[in-house]
Amino acid sequence: MFNIIERYISKLSKEDINNFAKSKNIILNENELDFTYSFIKKNYKDILKNPNLFNIDLYKNKYQSDNFNKIKKVFVEYFSKYQKFL
Repeated sequence: MFNIIERYISKLSKEDINNFAKSKNIILNENELDFTYSFIKKNYKDILKNPNLFNIDLYKNKYQSDNFNKIKKVFVEYFSKYQKFL
């Protein structure tokens, strides 16, 4: 499973992130998009190794409050749905 995710992340683009965000009614500004892209590329392995240690609230200041609330909701939804595979 990890190899599949690693290949997906290696091909992930800012446009992919932006399109996913838009599909969830999240409109990221350029700084938010840059941060999200960099964060995913740099940290996905650590998060996958121990997802229960990830605290999304630490990144609240990187987003507009409305965006952060939507992002957190999506994160919780997907984590609940897929945590058994991690």
